[in-house]
Amino acid sequence: MTQLLEDCAKRLKLSQLRSHIAELTADQIQFLEQLFTREIEHREATKLNLLLKQAQLPQSGHEPFNWQHVQLAKTLSKEDLWDGQFISEKENLILYGGVGTGKTYLSRCIALNAITKFGHKVRFYTIAGLVNQLIDANQKGQLNKLMNQIDKLDLLILDELGYIPLGKEGAELLFQVISMCYEKRSIIITTNLQFGQWNHVFGNQILTEAVIDRLIHHSHLIIFTGESYRYRNSSIRK
Repeated sequence: MTQLLEDCAKRLKLSQLRSHIAELTADQIQFLEQLFTREIEHREATKLNLLLKQAQLPQSGHEPFNWQHVQLAKTLSKEDLWDGQFISEKENLILYGGVGTGKTYLSRCIALNAITKFGHKVRFYTIAGLVNQLIDANQKGQLNKLMNQIDKLDLLILDELGYIPLGKEGAELLFQVISMCYEKRSIIITTNLQFGQWNHVFGNQILTEAVIDRLIHHSHLIIFTGESYRYRNSSIRK
């Protein structure tokens, strides 16, 4: 009976109680077990809600992910994605495919799983959104604060690389983020561009090569070959 209480006291860091458990009556032990169990459940729910709020994941449906038109790298399995193995190994995922093929949705599913099952710290950004925040923070002298927030993450998701060019300042600041994350945390990037076209986004061949070099060193490529989900289900096509 006391093992549960010992485990609860350890999780709640109640070292003094653990050394006096033998002095408690059966009724006292039962009461404390119930009390501590509820406290642990409350703390875990609070932590989960905070992690979900901090992640800023996009709103989406709840249907299971459809793998029909997805090609995984030979070095990767579905189980590796769901059990967070690539996060533990500080590896990156590059999700490549056309617009609307499910790249963002898969990254969201992976993030939800990483948060709810493993308590990982995740943050989702569109590339444009993060670059705007970086430029704004840099102009206000608050860049270190934003970089420190990113530095605490286990998984950084950068969505929609390729839609707009970043400009010189934005490209350089995003490179700083990617360099800071290199071999320290995992990054998921979704893009509709092949690597040879990334220079259109970063605007500098040397910078582009440096970004790609850091991302692909420890990475897995996931290719999306289907047509746009939104087009497939649009009233126009019907």
